[in-house]
Amino acid sequence: MARPRNCRWVEILPNVTYFKPRGIPLSALQEVILTVDEFEALRLADLEGLYQEQAAEKMRVSRQTFGRIIESAHRKVADALIQGKALKIEGGEFEMAETRRFRCADCQHTWELPYGTGRPESCPSCKSINIHRADGVRGTKGSGRGQRRGCLRP
Repeated sequence: MARPRNCRWVEILPNVTYFKPRGIPLSALQEVILTVDEFEALRLADLEGLYQEQAAEKMRVSRQTFGRIIESAHRKVADALIQGKALKIEGGEFEMAETRRFRCADCQHTWELPYGTGRPESCPSCKSINIHRADGVRGTKGSGRGQRRGCLRP
């Protein structure tokens, strides 16, 4: 019996989940499914430029597992681009990384950002720089990160 697959940590969900070639009706296209964890691997390795070891650490998988995830993602994206297929981002076994909550002291607007995205420079609502952590937690990622809540499954 194979051991169960570990959850992959994902910091950001994609805003757009479907891409297709222009001018071709959707009904005439084949689809390639890119999982959310493969999308995250592409983001970490290709957009943020992290080495596989650093990216694997962020996703809480081994470097070898990250290598397999990114290889699969590259193959799927290449297949969609070269063969003119639609690319759909959905599914996979992943868990969202915790977020940090911020509050603007001037307009009282609150918002959340995932760990790893840096401290915001200004309030997204009023552009004030008078912002503070709203959850009362200071420092690094330590608070609550070790708790498992189960994977989101397709």
